[in-house]
Parts: sequence; C-alpha cells; structure tokens
Amino acid sequence: MTQLLPRPYWYLRHGQTDWNRAGLSQGRTDVPLNETGIEQAAEAAVLIAQALDAAGEGGIVRIVSSPLERALRTATIVRDALVARGLPALPLSIEPDLAEVSFGEQEGQPISDWYDHWIAGDYTPPQAESFAVLRARAVGAINRATASAGRPLVVAHGALFRALRAAMDLPANVRLANAVPLSAAPRQTGGWALEELS
Repeated sequence: MTQLLPRPYWYLRHGQTDWNRAGLSQGRTDVPLNETGIEQAAEAAVLIAQALDAAGEGGIVRIVSSPLERALRTATIVRDALVARGLPALPLSIEPDLAEVSFGEQEGQPISDWYDHWIAGDYTPPQAESFAVLRARAVGAINRATASAGRPLVVAHGALFRALRAAMDLPANVRLANAVPLSAAPRQTGGWALEELS
C-alpha cells in the first residue's frame, strides 16, 4: 500500500452545491457550486490570505485542484481573491487523481447506512470505486502535490479527504465542512496534526 509521505499541505473542500445542501451523494457527477458555495470560496480566500500574510512555513506556494467543476471553480475563486488582495497569483494546476470518488449507482441518492460499510471495505456500490482504491489514488495525488518545495493548497472533495484521513491513521468517517481551509502537517513525534482555519 502506498504511504502518505510526511510533507505538509493545506486542504480545502469545495464550496457548497445544491446536492450538498440536499444531502445527496455527488461522486463524479459534476455538480456546480451554488451561490452559497461561491460565497464560501470567497470567505475561504480571506482566511487563506491571513495565513499567507503570516508567511513562514504556513505559506501556500501553489494550488493543486481536482478537475471537477465545483473544486476547480473554488480554487479559481480563491486564487483570484488572493490577487485582488494584492498577493501574487499562485500557480494553479489540475491533478486528475484528486477527482471525487465514483459512487456508481449511489450518485444522486441520499447518503445512508451503506457509507460506513463502504469505508470499512465491506461494501462497494455497483459501478463504484472501492474505498481502498480511492485511498491509494488520493495518497498518490497528495504525494505528487507535495513533491516540490513549499506547501500546496489542495482543493478537492469530502470523500477523498476521508481516504486521506485513513492514510494519516485518523478516524476516516469524519465530515469536512465545505470551504473550510485545513492545515495537515506531520508531527515530529509521529502522526498528523489537522487544524482548521477560522
């Protein structure tokens, strides 16, 4: 199994979509941000700008995004808002393996009891991606995103971050709110420290 390399990064789940608001599984269905999601992305940029103003090791040097519209638009809003605040334009690249998990037949359906069994590896919906496959894909994407010097801001998805939590030996089934920037950094004593910007 590919291991998550101990290199720090920032993580931002995309802003809200109508399917998020309705509690539906999105997966690969390319649902756009709603007005709330657009506002959330702009608010996230303010928090990120404050982190960049603090500079030091917490600074962000590039943005790496999922190719799905809800994530890429979030990434673009953040980048443009940082420029509007007088900060340099951060390089923005797309990493295909940051795309959200394919939930197969469950896409567009309410999230229910099957989700826990999917994370545990006991069940995978028809035509869906297993949690183990998602975890390996997510770890590879983060390892590539952190390979260059400096901390990236990774803009992606909720289920994908659950897979990263599992790779960090943290409880996996913890919901990450829409558009709340999160610092992920390895501890010197082992394990990972997660801290939300607020």
